[in-house]
Amino acid sequence: MRAVLQRVTRAAVTVAGEVVGHLDGPGIVVLVGVTHGDGPDEVAWLARKVRELRIMREEQSVADLGAAVLVVSQFTLYGDARKGRRPTWANAAPGPVAEPLYEAVCAELERLGTSVERGVFGADMSLELVNDGPVTLVLDSAAPATA
Repeated sequence: MRAVLQRVTRAAVTVAGEVVGHLDGPGIVVLVGVTHGDGPDEVAWLARKVRELRIMREEQSVADLGAAVLVVSQFTLYGDARKGRRPTWANAAPGPVAEPLYEAVCAELERLGTSVERGVFGADMSLELVNDGPVTLVLDSAAPATA
């Protein structure tokens, strides 16, 4: 599982002209990509990381502040553009595999006590945000941890 986290002062995701998810104060926008072989372990790891990373102001976490997150599905995080001019999406899990895992990340964050706003899986979305800092991190469950 791969995610891009952005600390924001506000954010909104719109589908067909309608706001479907928003943050009206400090929080984190999480773009989530799912690859083949992802499962419950990756879901739990990502939800815990999003909630507990101390990337908010004054080295606080979403959990410390009770801040909300806006989670948006993003299959293009697994795009590969190293060869040629057209990216391949072969590493992105297909919708029937990815959607339940995306929903599981949202549900796990909520189970942990985090307020979650969502995009619409598979929809053509517009995402507007004000990056705070800017602070942007890439998380990858397949990447080995370093000291």
